[in-house]
Amino acid sequence: MIAKEALQFLDDLIANNNTEWMHANKKRYELYKKEYHNFIASLLAEMKPLDPSLEPLEVKNCTFRINRDIRFSKDKSPYKTNMGVWMSQNKNRKNAPGYYIHFEKGNCFIAGGVWCPEVGELKLIRKEIEFFYDDLEEIVGNKTFKKDFGALSREDAYVLKKAPKDFDPNHPAIEFLKLKSFTASHKISDKEFTDTDFSKKIAQKLITLKPLNDFLSRALESV
Repeated sequence: MIAKEALQFLDDLIANNNTEWMHANKKRYELYKKEYHNFIASLLAEMKPLDPSLEPLEVKNCTFRINRDIRFSKDKSPYKTNMGVWMSQNKNRKNAPGYYIHFEKGNCFIAGGVWCPEVGELKLIRKEIEFFYDDLEEIVGNKTFKKDFGALSREDAYVLKKAPKDFDPNHPAIEFLKLKSFTASHKISDKEFTDTDFSKKIAQKLITLKPLNDFLSRALESV
């Protein structure tokens, strides 16, 4: 669970997103950060027995800085007003498959997979799908997967309109091959984060994504 005081800090930050307010509330931020790290530790404790590939992870491997990168953004707000946790199946790979938990007022969700792999990685994933699409179909066709996550995300920005180069447009898995990102997500409510057994409950949902992550890991480790 996350203490209500930590979530209140984020709520107050939305209305006071400036360095002056942050400096004046340094003690509150330190308490928030401690709560954030404790939350990650509780998630890792639940997830590691379910997915042994996460065993090498420490809290520091799963955090995000609160400072925003504003160099190329029109929005110059210096701080993030959301909380994210990323648990990767391979901490040494830049964009390895993993599990994500996101707290943002009115927009909380959990997710997993690989988001926008680089060109070489994308080709490896598509090759895996080309030859072993039955495996992927079985994963996303699983009853629990469909109930909790529906299907792989198909946002227009991350789906090709035509078959990718060097792939048969009549391939039976062409709709998978058109994807540029391989993720699945599930909306949750803000208040769930304050439930005493949140980490345990959310781990039980996240582990549904393990077969997808394993499939993607297999593709990326094929060279």
